[in-house]
Amino acid sequence: MRIIYFIGLLMAFSACKQEKKESMEIKQLNEGWVYSEVDGSHRGAASVPGTIHTDLLNNKQIEDPFYRTNERDQQWVDKKDWVYETTFVIEEALLSKDKLQLHFYGLDTYADVFVNDYLVLKAFNMHREWDADIKQFAKVGENQLKIVFHSPIKRGLELYNASPYSYPANNDQSENGELGDKKVSVFTRKAGYHYGWDWGPRFVTSGIWRPVELRAWNDYKIESVYLMQLMVNNDVAELEAEIEIQAESHSNVKAIIRNKEDNSIVAKQDFEINKGENKVAIPFTIENPKLWWSRGLGEPNMYDFEIQISNGTNLVSTKSISTGLRSIKLVREEDEKGESFLFELNGVRVFAKGANYIPNDSFLPRVTKSDYDKVVADAVNANMNMLRIWGGGVYEDDYFYDLCDKNGIMVWQDFMFACSMYPGDEAMLNNIRKEAEDNVIRLRNHPSIVLWCGNNEINIAWHYFGKGGWGWKERYTPAQQEEIQEAYVNIFHKVLPDVVDEFTNNADYWPSSPQAGYDIDKHASDVNTSGDMHYWGVWHGLHRFEDFDKYKARFMSEYGFQSFPELNTVKTYASNEDFDIESDVMAAHQRSGIGNLRIKEYMSWYYNVPADFEEFLYMSHVLQAEGIGMAIEAHRRAMPYCMGSLYWQINDCWPVASWSSTDYYHNWKAVHYTVKRAFEPIIISATQNKGNIEIYGISDFQQEKKASLKIELKDFGGKVLKTINQQLKLEANTSTQIFTFASSELKGINKKKTYLSITLKDKDKLIAEQKYYFTFPKDQELDKANIDISIIEQTEDKLVVSVKSDSLVRSLFLSLNKSKGFEWSDNYFDMEADESKMITIFGDVANIKTEDIKIMTL
Repeated sequence: MRIIYFIGLLMAFSACKQEKKESMEIKQLNEGWVYSEVDGSHRGAASVPGTIHTDLLNNKQIEDPFYRTNERDQQWVDKKDWVYETTFVIEEALLSKDKLQLHFYGLDTYADVFVNDYLVLKAFNMHREWDADIKQFAKVGENQLKIVFHSPIKRGLELYNASPYSYPANNDQSENGELGDKKVSVFTRKAGYHYGWDWGPRFVTSGIWRPVELRAWNDYKIESVYLMQLMVNNDVAELEAEIEIQAESHSNVKAIIRNKEDNSIVAKQDFEINKGENKVAIPFTIENPKLWWSRGLGEPNMYDFEIQISNGTNLVSTKSISTGLRSIKLVREEDEKGESFLFELNGVRVFAKGANYIPNDSFLPRVTKSDYDKVVADAVNANMNMLRIWGGGVYEDDYFYDLCDKNGIMVWQDFMFACSMYPGDEAMLNNIRKEAEDNVIRLRNHPSIVLWCGNNEINIAWHYFGKGGWGWKERYTPAQQEEIQEAYVNIFHKVLPDVVDEFTNNADYWPSSPQAGYDIDKHASDVNTSGDMHYWGVWHGLHRFEDFDKYKARFMSEYGFQSFPELNTVKTYASNEDFDIESDVMAAHQRSGIGNLRIKEYMSWYYNVPADFEEFLYMSHVLQAEGIGMAIEAHRRAMPYCMGSLYWQINDCWPVASWSSTDYYHNWKAVHYTVKRAFEPIIISATQNKGNIEIYGISDFQQEKKASLKIELKDFGGKVLKTINQQLKLEANTSTQIFTFASSELKGINKKKTYLSITLKDKDKLIAEQKYYFTFPKDQELDKANIDISIIEQTEDKLVVSVKSDSLVRSLFLSLNKSKGFEWSDNYFDMEADESKMITIFGDVANIKTEDIKIMTL
């Protein structure tokens, strides 16, 4: 009887159990490719994903594009057409499927795709994904796949010549590309920086820059799933899964949504679908959700869901989606000073700390997961909570956004438009709309993305309403101005916000960065009290570093100062004969024409300018760190008026002198260590005001904190001249002036040999420290210090050293000449007399001796 009962249960269970027969089959087509030059002799094995430049390099048909001035000799590559070919095998079972489709994740850019000599696709946008139905052209056995890439320069010239006028595009280095003043980049939907920028070379690539797949399926395919977050708080998350399904016939199906953490079913629904595209919405609720928080506020909790579509007893299509549950909004509220601009996450108003981000390489397929790992880790380790994906690059790889999700890094996402005006004909608008749809749909489930922004700097540059801007509109007749303005309005105030509205649940959109308000006539300036600001008075305007405290907005989305990379990086692109900042090679690796001499000019204001090349590189690091550190402190002191500080930029796309805080090889410059300190959750910041020294305590924490303040007036030899102790309360999530050191307290003091040492402690725990100097470094009377370094701990990949000095040391830089790739827990720091500091070095350090550690100081 028990046996019969057990068999009955087993049969009942089997009847209920779905048989998984996923209809989608995917075959990767990234192997066996070859390339050839149309009407030319260059050919060889190709890498997919790849570019023609990297294929030519791998086949030794061009030299390293980044070395010395090789870039100049390689401008012929982008004026050629190229053919890429491979073969692939289709089995009879695969060909018998209802649908057979090639999917291209990225084609760069003008590409005609042939299968067995049949034209199946004409692609014309680098930023889009492309599908080609090939069932009628495919056959059992070997099939030929050929892609003809038309020169983006030749296509651009055709469109340029057909246009009634040219368009402004300041960063298109057409002269370097041997095109004179013909700036063709605006006509092609391709990464703008490929045509050059003021920090990047001109390599206008072609190629299969993202993977290729062959897809085959019967019946159904889940095209996309959007987990719409209707309401999220600590108690409940009300969600709705919007599922788009492609069906080959009419049918009744069941959708099940599982939480993959415990395999629980969170929602299920039966529904009817018709042949073609179908959209269904399934609401569900999660009680007491684990919220997604940005770094510093809490854990960036993620949820993994699987959406299953079944037909009877068969599971026919699935899709996995990861997301974080959070409420996010851009808060723009009128106040007595203007209008706020800040991000509110789960009800908490967040000071955004971070940087602008550009592509990690001129040749995008060379960017590896380890590159993404490193750049996001660099942001995390520098206490950042936001990166701005700038509009002259690309919509980044999914892996990058996954890392931001998992690490609590908020993303300001530009659409890919920067520093140019664009044509607004119907074909261009349709192309832009489809590009925006592709990328919004692809990226909208990432909790890290907190803002979609239309473009970089176009509103301020064009300045259609009133005087100002970059002198663009003055080049055109009134009728032409109106036509160009209409195109601008259509792209950035209609097409892009419409796509964000249609494909997201009220995600915030901002038309242009910077802008002094949402309306199109709100042009930003250095004094706007609403919106965001790009402040370039320092650097381009020759403003002093002190002016960072003068020019502050509600959100500082760009500002910066340049430095050179370190010597080991310079050696990768220059030889010893080039070691002069005015040499041809050093000039070629400085795309801001004023750059190298501007660094020298600013250096002379604050520091002694060394004649030695390596020392000059070091001093450029120290100078950049001083400027950006002053900026961040000024912005944080201005909380809550100012609620964001994103400097330009965290990374580089080639080895170059630029505004980056980490170089092309992800080595930290001095400024990245300074940024790490300046973005700590609690900092002390001292500034001079009318002769008095005002000291501020700044906290990101959400609770008030009791602390003890200690201020010591010291000479450089360590003698304490005056001490002040005070108990205080550090207010939550704001900036508070906690002490004023009156100018009268400094009478009779030699300011060239003294400084303030300021510490903040919670009981005995140091929570913040700052040194304030009364004069510029070039005027300080620093003694020659005796610096002692000893090894405390050593393993194969970790070295701990103790560093001690008998006198004040400024900007102490430790380096190892043996190889690259070391990571330091701290560097470019000041040390007080008799202070001992522990520094950890990560890397291949098993055989490092103390004499291998090189020291540079002011």
